[in-house]
Amino acid sequence: MQILAGTYRGRKIRNSSAHAIRPCSSRVKKSLFDTLAARIDFDSIAVLDLFAGFGSLGFEALSRGAATVSFVDQHVDSLKALKATAGDLGVQSCTKIINADVLAYLGRATGEYHLIFCDPPYSWSDYERLIEKIFSSQLLAEDGFLLMEHSTQHDFTESLNYSFHKDYGMTRVTFFQ
Repeated sequence: MQILAGTYRGRKIRNSSAHAIRPCSSRVKKSLFDTLAARIDFDSIAVLDLFAGFGSLGFEALSRGAATVSFVDQHVDSLKALKATAGDLGVQSCTKIINADVLAYLGRATGEYHLIFCDPPYSWSDYERLIEKIFSSQLLAEDGFLLMEHSTQHDFTESLNYSFHKDYGMTRVTFFQ
């Protein structure tokens, strides 16, 4: 797993052999960032990476110009890998690694983010509640995007703030604005 473009292009993202963590595939990540590049300017934006895993999406955004990235996860292997990658890249000052349950974090979080990545386990039981909490917390900037990665079994076309989605085999990424 590595960063695809930008300042840290080609640099490795630390991971572990933990099977509970499903990183975003390179193919999906490339397509997502191509899609985003046509819609937003990464320079100096704030990014929130929920269910961050090893931080593939957040570190990619940082490499492309994001000013800050906050990673939220509670899996020990994820937290160790996130800290190690931030250290390897020398970006500790512009990253924040938060050890928390995502729903609990959303209940107390403050700030404004231009881009929020949310990649819960595919077995997540209540996507609608998660989406509602993100929008009710007012963390997303007015012109920002929320990207939710999930199984194609879930359809959010009728959800409030739905913008569009892209399918990649059994994976779907839904864009909300």
